[in-house]
Amino acid sequence: MKKYLALTLAIVLSLSLLAGCGAKTDDSTATDVAPTASGTVEAQPYDAAVGKTYTIGTDTTFAPFEFEDETGTHTGIDIQLLDAIATEMGFKVEWQVLGFTAAVSSLEAGQVDAVMAGMSITAERQEKYDFSNSYYDSTTGIAVAADSKVASLDDLKGQTVVAKTGTTGATYAESLVADYALNILYVEDSATMYTYVESGQAVACFEDYPIIQYEISRGNVSCKVITQSEESCPYGFAVMKGTNPELIAAFNEGLTRLKDSGEYDTLLASYFGA
Repeated sequence: MKKYLALTLAIVLSLSLLAGCGAKTDDSTATDVAPTASGTVEAQPYDAAVGKTYTIGTDTTFAPFEFEDETGTHTGIDIQLLDAIATEMGFKVEWQVLGFTAAVSSLEAGQVDAVMAGMSITAERQEKYDFSNSYYDSTTGIAVAADSKVASLDDLKGQTVVAKTGTTGATYAESLVADYALNILYVEDSATMYTYVESGQAVACFEDYPIIQYEISRGNVSCKVITQSEESCPYGFAVMKGTNPELIAAFNEGLTRLKDSGEYDTLLASYFGA
């Protein structure tokens, strides 16, 4: 009987130890999966933008990217796109309508956090600013008065042209000076540039092609495009180098989401057609 009891006790003890080992293994497995910073998913750089308010400098007359509509509201592709991205990514935007040159100057002075103004991404600018991924590509168009007989670059030799200060249009005009002996006048906004051409103060203006073509198609300016630059320039959202990296990350992520959802294409189609 003693042998039987001893054997039974040994069997029970063995089963208890096995059960104990099994429970320990289960507990260990459960504690191996630790929650991340956000609870269920890994934190992303753009998470730091959530809840913040950013001041954004923009242009005044750069339709269809920035312009004042018939109700006096400042709107356009850039305005609507960034507002949509801000809503999607959980941050807020306060706009400052300054003009392109003033917007860039305000960025450098720390008076705004970023610029959204049809700003072309160039190697020179990338030395000073951090850019988002491109949200639009544009060539530079050369436009003359609607009744002008100028039909090519050769016809512009020795002539006076006009461009907006600090733009890729101005850079393109400057690149042609040596070959075409251009005399370049500089202005601060697109409306003044078009007026120079229409009034004969300049033979041609250098402007982003979708901008001038948009104005022409709506009868807002009496001009025609005679040629475009061979190379295109991408538009980007800009901050000062090394500042607000979470804002650039939020813009890029938001842009991707809007493209995936089709909202980006719908926005462009509302201005340029399907």
